[in-house]
Amino acid sequence: MTPFQLAALFLSLVAAAGWLNARFLRWPAATVMVLAGLANAGPLVLLDGWAPRAGAGPVIAAVHGLDFPRAVMGYMLAFLLFAGAMQVDLSELRRRRLSVWSLATLGVLASTLIVGVGLWLAARALGLPLGLAWACVFGALISPTDPIAVLAAVREGRLSKVLEVVLQGEALFNDGVGIVVFTAALAIAVGGGQVSPVATVAQVIVQAAGGLVLGIVAASLVIRVMRAIDDYAVEVTLSLALATGVYAIARSLGVSGPIAVVAAGLLVGDGGIRTAMSETTQRYVRAFWTLVDEVLNGLLFLLLGLEVLVVPFDARLVSLWAAALALVLAARFAVVMPWGAYFQLRQSQKHAGLVLAWGGLHGALSLAMALSIPKGPAQGVILSTTFAVVIFSVLVQGLTFGRIAAWHAGAPRDSRTGS
Repeated sequence: MTPFQLAALFLSLVAAAGWLNARFLRWPAATVMVLAGLANAGPLVLLDGWAPRAGAGPVIAAVHGLDFPRAVMGYMLAFLLFAGAMQVDLSELRRRRLSVWSLATLGVLASTLIVGVGLWLAARALGLPLGLAWACVFGALISPTDPIAVLAAVREGRLSKVLEVVLQGEALFNDGVGIVVFTAALAIAVGGGQVSPVATVAQVIVQAAGGLVLGIVAASLVIRVMRAIDDYAVEVTLSLALATGVYAIARSLGVSGPIAVVAAGLLVGDGGIRTAMSETTQRYVRAFWTLVDEVLNGLLFLLLGLEVLVVPFDARLVSLWAAALALVLAARFAVVMPWGAYFQLRQSQKHAGLVLAWGGLHGALSLAMALSIPKGPAQGVILSTTFAVVIFSVLVQGLTFGRIAAWHAGAPRDSRTGS
């Protein structure tokens, strides 16, 4: 099966699942696409076993051969983060910068330790061979909330502006932090690095600051160029070049590509839209990036469901999966509760802690990092545990978040003061 045939098949599945959802289900799109991937994986395996000539074998082989980490972090992430950042209210994000940055940095580090140490103790109690270093690798890859899953869930819910922008901002920025922490933890686990906590924090700060500066500078230049013309086709192309170019430059410079592209998307979605584009261009730019967001989101979550074909499952690990899920949820509640209490008491944001905790979804980014772990005894344990947590997050949290958001919507709307 050629790459073009495979792309045609996957896009056809995305289109079919999207039509069925729009026509009958009206569920969160991410949940439906993951279910579509899972639903198609089973019949493919059965068909390949019962009727090898039916053509399921090449599809299964293609899924096994897919470099999911590269597809997510190398190609899709730049587009999805840029499209997501354009939807965020930058002025509101500035008001909430303290909460966003503390959750995206200190929150990720604290959650990594809570989940890592807890999973190590759980594995010891269950008699499973998982060392502390590898347990912390799992903690690092599962602690960042997935920007793609979170943004999709926020679009489905009715949240106050305060909690909406905190969830969006945290998810957009903490993936860059999470990747740095994961890389450091993995280096320690494989014995290739002696990374101290101070060095890790310093690395996070340098990469995040470098990405932020790069994104702001590049976006400012592109916005200035846009002001000199009024041609929607050229300006759409400029925004596309900015998203891909700033991500590629950041990776070559060794700074955070995700944070660079988020910073660029925030500026274009705010100042760029307001000051550099005519009304016609604004409509085309927003429509283009909305379409990119919807199509790539659908494709990514479909692939996430199909990855069940490559994840090694062992029934003996079920207890560890349950422990991991409990630890991830407990760590999330522990991290967000101080801010949840602040927003509830000082900003009249009812059920703020629950909304922030339940809205911290995990998705394709965590699975991509798990799939990048070198082969070894710990890989299968971490990979299957990650997949179990991610599937629960997308299906259960994603499907119920709308109800929690609606429950929260009965509270007074956003307050415009505070951090």
